[in-house]
Amino acid sequence: MVVLAVTWIAKPSHEAQVAEIFAKLQAASRQEPGCLMYIVHRHRTDARHFFIYEQYRDDAALQAHRDSPHFQQYAIKALEDIGEREEGELYSPLTGD
Repeated sequence: MVVLAVTWIAKPSHEAQVAEIFAKLQAASRQEPGCLMYIVHRHRTDARHFFIYEQYRDDAALQAHRDSPHFQQYAIKALEDIGEREEGELYSPLTGD
C-alpha cells in the first residue's frame, strides 16, 4: 500500500471554488480500481487550508491516479490559478501491507 498526504491552500476568496473542485476530484478518485481511500479534509478554523489523505494499492495505482483524466482536469488545470500545493508526502504502513 502507498499513502499520500497532501496539503493545499486556496488563494484568498477562492475557498468555495477549491472545495467544489476537491469534491469532484474526491468522487472521481474513489472510483479508480487501485484507490483504497481518498478523503479531502478542510481545516476547522482556516477555510483556505485543505488536507488530502489518499491510499493506493501500490505505486502503479498511484501513477494511474496521477495520469487519470479527472486528476489532470481538476488537480492540474482547475486548481492551477486558485490554489497551491504546499506539501505532498508519501508513506508506507509499518506492516508493509
